[in-house]
Amino acid sequence: MGGSKGASPLCILLCYVNSVAPSRFLSPSLAWCEGEWDFYWCDVSWLRENFDHTYMGEHVRISHFRNHYELTRKNYMVKNLKRFRKQLEREAGKLEAAKCDFFPKTFEMPCEYHLFVEEFRKNPGITWIMKPVARSQGKGIFLFRRLKDIMDWKKGTAGKKLTSLEAQPARNTVNPSGSHDTRSSDDQKDEIPVENYVAQRYIENPYLIGGRKFDLRVYVLVMSYIPLRAWLYRDGFARFSNTRFTLNSIDDQYVHLTNVAVQKTSPDYHPKKGCKWMLQRFRQYLASKHGPEAVETLFSDMDNIFIRSLQSVQKVIISDKHCFELYGYDILIDQDLKPWLLEVNASPSLTASSQEDYELKTCLLEDTLHIVDMEARLTGREKRVGGFDLMWNDGPVSREEGGPDLSGMGNFVTNTHLGCVNDRKEQLRQLFRSLQGQKKTPN
Repeated sequence: MGGSKGASPLCILLCYVNSVAPSRFLSPSLAWCEGEWDFYWCDVSWLRENFDHTYMGEHVRISHFRNHYELTRKNYMVKNLKRFRKQLEREAGKLEAAKCDFFPKTFEMPCEYHLFVEEFRKNPGITWIMKPVARSQGKGIFLFRRLKDIMDWKKGTAGKKLTSLEAQPARNTVNPSGSHDTRSSDDQKDEIPVENYVAQRYIENPYLIGGRKFDLRVYVLVMSYIPLRAWLYRDGFARFSNTRFTLNSIDDQYVHLTNVAVQKTSPDYHPKKGCKWMLQRFRQYLASKHGPEAVETLFSDMDNIFIRSLQSVQKVIISDKHCFELYGYDILIDQDLKPWLLEVNASPSLTASSQEDYELKTCLLEDTLHIVDMEARLTGREKRVGGFDLMWNDGPVSREEGGPDLSGMGNFVTNTHLGCVNDRKEQLRQLFRSLQGQKKTPN
């Protein structure tokens, strides 16, 4: 990589395959980064500290947009989605704005505490979930039904059962990039600063399989925001809880949190079996239960989530030509087969929990590198590269082949194949054979 423009994606990928800590794929030391380099799978802390002070040549690529947190920090994501929904209502009407109703009612805490209390009192007895805005892997989350629990949270005593993975809940404020900042804010009146959270209405009727709750992890690759150019990966997985779902025990993390980091600490966790289904298996299961049309509608609704969420931040993300982003979307499905956006991750875990998971993530990374295209092999007109399908290119992208038209847009069917067959190896062979042939053919 260093100093060798056009380094092979396979060589880069080997860093992941042979890594002791694959979740830190391609994160070399800062000293290395001060030398000559072409491609850097950086973490967000490096980005925050070094982006503005680093010269980048035309071909250089890094794995985050500067202010990625506009979509990946929970409170900012909701703020941008709410603003975008209002914009759509003004410009296109209520029906169009309703297409953004895919996230639960959410309030930022503590700054929207009074608005939250007003909503809480309208619907007494329902369950709410508190999430720290800039933490991951289920840390700091707890469920509640009483306002007293919010007061306990402000004192730092709430959710102790649900956060047993942590020795002590963090009490520092958090800056927009997600790192902890020990400086208390100017307007903080409490002696101990309260970490920013969101209070979100809990989805009390999740779709269950085998009586267990799950959510979906889906991968979206954004190469540019202006114009918006986004790819959807065919593979992903459903993450299951180890314990049967019930609302009678809201303190049980193994019932309500599907994060693998939480579930693998369960006494019933089986390392070989894991707690995941690949999306192909999940799609087949739904089709057998509800029929192919219901499944097409569900997956089309998820496509809408991916595009609308990206559009909501399109005008605020700094779309630098050196940057790309591989997002991990977390989607929950309820009993009515309605998908809900829970959050978007800027650094989705690349640590494998099984052999199947390992194969998915190595292929995902290899296909990401093919699209980043450090060797400049692609023409820019491709609608599929490996397991990725181009779903938006400054506008919706249609499938080349036919198929059932469930989009309500005439003959237009979006070029997405989430949970479908991923014959990526054969596709890549044909793609690069075709590109090789084009280069050999004289103009």
